[in-house]
Amino acid sequence: MISLSPSRTLKALMTCALIAFGSVTHAQQVFRMTAIPDESPTELARKAAPLVKYLAGKLAMKVEFTPVTDYAASVEALVNKKIDMAWFGGFTFVQANVRSGGRMIPLVQREEDEKFRSVFITSDAAVQGLADLKGKDVSFGSQSSTSGHLMPRSYLLQAGVNPDKDFRRVAFSGAHDATIAAVASGKVQAGALNISVWEKFVADKKVDPAKVRAFYTTPPYFDYNWTVHADMPAALREKISQAFLTLSRDTAEGKAILELQRATRFVPSKADNYKGIETAARSAGLL
Repeated sequence: MISLSPSRTLKALMTCALIAFGSVTHAQQVFRMTAIPDESPTELARKAAPLVKYLAGKLAMKVEFTPVTDYAASVEALVNKKIDMAWFGGFTFVQANVRSGGRMIPLVQREEDEKFRSVFITSDAAVQGLADLKGKDVSFGSQSSTSGHLMPRSYLLQAGVNPDKDFRRVAFSGAHDATIAAVASGKVQAGALNISVWEKFVADKKVDPAKVRAFYTTPPYFDYNWTVHADMPAALREKISQAFLTLSRDTAEGKAILELQRATRFVPSKADNYKGIETAARSAGLL
C-alpha cells in the first residue's frame, strides 16, 4: 500500500479535480439545435444531417440535432436555453421573443423567407375561392404554425371568412405533409399549408394534382429563420451567421445543404421583419 504525504494528497486531489473539470468543460462543448416539427420526424432528420456535419466543421465543436415533440416545446427549449439554436417559423419566433422578453435574435433566413406564401388546397370541385370554404371541413397544420395556420387564418378573416364560425369543422393536422394527406384522403375538403412543402410534393409526384389542387395562394410575408438566445456570445453568433451566409450552390456540400433546406441562399435576418406576424397574431387572437 502506497502512503502519500498530506501535500502530495492535496496535489493529487487538485489534479483529479482539474481533470474532472476539464472533462465537464469538454462535454459542454456541444452545440444543440432543433426545429419546429412542421414535417415528419424522418424528413426533419434527413434535412438536418448534412447541415449538422457542416456546422460542426465551421464551429469546431460537436453539433447535435435534438427533435422536439411540438412547436411549443421548441419555443420553451430555446427560451430556457436547453438548446442553442432553433429553426422557427415567423409565429414561433414571435412567441419565443414575447415569452423571453425580447431576448431572441433571428440570425439568418432563407432568401425565400423574405417573400413566403401559403396555399389552400382542396379535393372538392365546388371550391374555387376562400368564400366557398363556408360549411366545409378545413384543416390547418399546427396551431402555432405561421404558414399552416396564422397567416392563412389572417387572410381568411380579411376575406370575410371566420373559420370558427363559417367552417363546419376546423381540424389541426400538426404538420404540412399531414394536411396534404388529410385532404387527399377525404378527411377534410380543404387545407392550408406551407407553399414549399406543397410544391415539393407536387414535384416529387407524392400527390395527384387531378385529385388535389391549390386554389388560393396568399400574398407574401416574412417566415422561417434560425434563431438564437441573446445570451449567446457575440463571437459564436457571428460564426454561425457566417457559416450560413457562405453556403453556396457552387460547392457540392453547399448545393446539397441548400437543396435540402429548400433555399437559394441564406440572408441576414432581424426581429423587425416579424412585426407584421406579431400584428397578425394579435389581431387573430392567437397571441
